[in-house]
Amino acid sequence: MIVKSQKVKRALLTALADDELVEIMGSVMHHSKSFNDITRDNGNIPRTTAFRKIKWLLNEGLLIVDKIVITPSGKKFSLYHSTLKAINVRYENNDVIVEAEQNFDIAKRWLEKFFSLD
Repeated sequence: MIVKSQKVKRALLTALADDELVEIMGSVMHHSKSFNDITRDNGNIPRTTAFRKIKWLLNEGLLIVDKIVITPSGKKFSLYHSTLKAINVRYENNDVIVEAEQNFDIAKRWLEKFFSLD
């Protein structure tokens, strides 16, 4: 799909320009992961920076909270997943064209959760 919204286009270009944001999005593209798993996979990103960048990605809609897990001890943590699978950018005739492919795996899972009545 071609991204028409300037706000979304700006968010995607900002994310692609930041190596740490790209690492975080790549880390949760195929499997949902917790904050601790994300920081463990991307050991070069400080935890405070990772927290701030994950929050930014959530606010921009580039990540979603796939699941909230409550441990037996009562602690709560979220599992994050990328909303996009691929992003293509090209500059043509004085215009930046951004194409994004949605991550249908996560959309399919959300639909299954929504329509299951257990």
